[in-house]
Amino acid sequence: MFIPLRDENPSRRFPLVTVLLVAANVVVFALGVLSTGGVQGSVLKFGAVPYAITHFLSGAQDGRVPPLLTLLTSMFVHAGLLHLLGNMLYLWIFGDNIEDVLGPVRFVLFYLTCGLAAALTQVVAGPGSRLPMVGASGAIAGVLGAYWVLFPRARVETLVIVFIVPVPAGIVLGLWFVTQLLSAGMGGGVAWFAHIGGFLTGIGLILAAVRRRSPRAA
Repeated sequence: MFIPLRDENPSRRFPLVTVLLVAANVVVFALGVLSTGGVQGSVLKFGAVPYAITHFLSGAQDGRVPPLLTLLTSMFVHAGLLHLLGNMLYLWIFGDNIEDVLGPVRFVLFYLTCGLAAALTQVVAGPGSRLPMVGASGAIAGVLGAYWVLFPRARVETLVIVFIVPVPAGIVLGLWFVTQLLSAGMGGGVAWFAHIGGFLTGIGLILAAVRRRSPRAA
């Protein structure tokens, strides 16, 4: 078991977008807990159901938001407190540096694009699934992919079993991605293919962004 706790890679400016994304996810979860249907009701209403998307269902008959819109709304809904905390931990550790590189506006676009690509990857992998897909992990996987490209040598304080040791980000995130690959197809209610799609999208987008910069800046 390995869990990243913090990175030794300070950003140059306050990560406003990262903080706002964390806050948005926390607020949406709190509203779900306080709503009539609870967290489960939020999952059913705002989660992305591959079958509904591939069969162009309206969603109006059961009170759900339109299926295509759930590709966006599902990014901000979590199935439980541990689900939320785990995702927000990764976003908090790695998001600030990617925001630092891209700037606030481009980081928002990057994050949402990775999330959409992740959800679509899961839909393609299981077009007939009727299980709602929720969570920010697909978008955050894109952040991890970008971090893996840009800061592979940055040290990440990582909980390994019962010890906290500094490990290069390239190893931490590389092991994370390998875990997703090995777990893909196992099911268990986890959108493994969304994680894979988000990570690869993040790599592609950050490489494109870096190439647009001047050789000196890159």
